[in-house]
Amino acid sequence: MCKAEMMVQEEHTNNFGTLHGGMTTSLVDIVSTIALSTHKIAALGVSVDLHIEFLKAAPLGSEVVIEAKTTKAGRTLAFLEVLLTDKSTGDIIAQGSHIKFVGKG
Repeated sequence: MCKAEMMVQEEHTNNFGTLHGGMTTSLVDIVSTIALSTHKIAALGVSVDLHIEFLKAAPLGSEVVIEAKTTKAGRTLAFLEVLLTDKSTGDIIAQGSHIKFVGKG
């Protein structure tokens, strides 16, 4: 499991002044990979699938909590889930799933 927090700053926003979808996707990728690093596997691997559901906008100044967990780390694939929430309200901003190839190439 990995938990991180960030404040949405201007450089993280889109033209509407809310957290950019690309930034959200990067957070899902990075934090889930850190969660995977807590498991004894050969390598952190490469992404096979990355799926994001954007549920609510996070405006400039919002504090975002990112929590990632590994649901399964097998011999060749690892499956991870990520939840982004608004720290002040608990509202879900986005949720993601990440599958990584971790076996030998």
